[in-house]
Amino acid sequence: MELDPDDIFKDEEDDLDNEAHLERASTKEFVVYLLDASPKMFSTTSQGEDQNDETPFHAAVSCISQSLKTQIINSSNDEVAICFFNTREKKNLQDLNGVFVFNVAEREYLDRPTARLIKEFDRIEESFMKEIGSQYGIMSGSRENSLYNAIWAAQALLRKGSAKTADKRILLFSNEDDPFGCVTGATKIDMTRTTLQRAKDAQDLGISIELLPLSRPDEEFNVSAFYADLMGLEGDDLAIFMPSVGDKLTDMKNQLRKRMFKKRVVRRITFSILKGVSIELNTYALLRPTVPGTITWLDSITNLPLKTERSFVCADTGALVQPTKRFHPYKNKIVKFTTEELSEVKRISTGHLRLLGFKPLSCLKDYHNLKPSTFVFPSDKEVVGSTCIFIALHRSMLRLKRFAVAFYGSSAHPQLVALVAQDEIIAGGGQIEPPGMHMIYLPYSDDIRHIEELHSNVTVPTPRATDDQIKKATALMRRIDLKEFSVCQFANPALQRHYAVVQALALEEDEMPEINDETLPDEEGMARPGVVKAVEEFKKSVYGENYNEEDEGHGKVSDASKKRKAVAENAVKESANYDWADLADNGKLKDLTTVELKYYLAAHNLPVGGKKEALISRILTHMGK
Repeated sequence: MELDPDDIFKDEEDDLDNEAHLERASTKEFVVYLLDASPKMFSTTSQGEDQNDETPFHAAVSCISQSLKTQIINSSNDEVAICFFNTREKKNLQDLNGVFVFNVAEREYLDRPTARLIKEFDRIEESFMKEIGSQYGIMSGSRENSLYNAIWAAQALLRKGSAKTADKRILLFSNEDDPFGCVTGATKIDMTRTTLQRAKDAQDLGISIELLPLSRPDEEFNVSAFYADLMGLEGDDLAIFMPSVGDKLTDMKNQLRKRMFKKRVVRRITFSILKGVSIELNTYALLRPTVPGTITWLDSITNLPLKTERSFVCADTGALVQPTKRFHPYKNKIVKFTTEELSEVKRISTGHLRLLGFKPLSCLKDYHNLKPSTFVFPSDKEVVGSTCIFIALHRSMLRLKRFAVAFYGSSAHPQLVALVAQDEIIAGGGQIEPPGMHMIYLPYSDDIRHIEELHSNVTVPTPRATDDQIKKATALMRRIDLKEFSVCQFANPALQRHYAVVQALALEEDEMPEINDETLPDEEGMARPGVVKAVEEFKKSVYGENYNEEDEGHGKVSDASKKRKAVAENAVKESANYDWADLADNGKLKDLTTVELKYYLAAHNLPVGGKKEALISRILTHMGK
């Protein structure tokens, strides 16, 4: 029996309407990796990351493997298939020549990526020539068209699922810019026409075809020779596509990562502008917290996920109790609600975005951002004309330097939001920022906390920095200035270690992949003479000539510091009473209370916040289990 079946007192972390949950549940992707296996793909092009000769085939296989490992973590609901063309052997649903669909046992051709699939695919190069083989599938004097067959096979693989609920994509890897170059005359014209028509048929079914080209030695990939027509590229689109041609493994990985992890629509909302005038908007989450996946408890015998149920039992009779009334405490009183009353209380918002008015941009402060904004963009899919109305509002807001105030939110979380127009930014022939609006979640008056004045006593002089201290601090900041800093340069080391352990266990690897902690200080840079001198001069200007760091700990200790130290010492003492390794190995950590789990975390200077599952995960990660 559920404690709160109507989700009246649901916690925000469990709210299925929040952006993080909605993005995870948004449209899934079906992807077919279509890899050219012709002899040209096995010619040496350049040195790889290990300074050994590298072939285009190896580069493509390596970046597909890396993409699968990332995809199995970031987008575990997506389904993939791997298909080779220009092969000696054939293996596909249509029994087409020159097409080989790679797969492993107990898995459909198009299915979620598995650890076994990744392990087998990592070793594909060792046995490829023997078991699958490479050959030219399009030759002079033959009507065989392996590229046509490959697109047909990929289209058949992507027939599952609706285009409304899934994004279907074919990612084609090749270093041959003109697959029909060896064919001439009417045969070439006919084969080109039928292949382009097959690609158009696939695109009409909602399947997008994308090319990840590789260059051959001393020869650039000419997209205009054939693939521009296949993908429908012309003019500016063709000019933007040309710089994406890569010739090394790192280039391919970067290109594939950009293609695979595109922004997905979180939800579609209705924007009510005036009475009787509404448009449709798509929302995109630009930022969301990334945390390790939740722990799933499995039955020790069947290995199936366990389902948790909660029941109310009478303490006197042991009989099941059916709660008919729900209550909420208010000023030492118990206020009871019926189901109808609770439903009425919840009905605050329709979930639509409702315009209230406009204000100058100067009224919007930086501290008004409660959480990362949501990007909104018009859609004519359901409401025709939405884009025209949106553009009119967008341009007017930019010209008048105003933002829109609107009411938005689910029935449980109504919110005021600010819609701030963003103009398109183009640099280097490509789009840096798209045109649209940012939906900023505004605080209510109850959410604002006023700053406490630390020096309100006018009789005591307020501490001030001297001109010399300011000068030395400025010199220090200039010395250790981070050039071209971006948060995109840093990966979360805790997450990287967590998934490295999971990957090593799943793939049965002997060694755990090495993790590069990008958040560690640059010790070599900090040891440069100029930096060391700037640090010493700043310390001297603040603390004086006779300052000794070792004597610093003998000063006055605050009550808060004493309390923290006492808590830490108690945690170390209590933690020693448990055999943590044995508890972890036997799966008995779940039997401990959160207070007991926090003993271990506090004793090892680890964060103690979060639910019980998060605490257990943190302990296991720290122990390397």
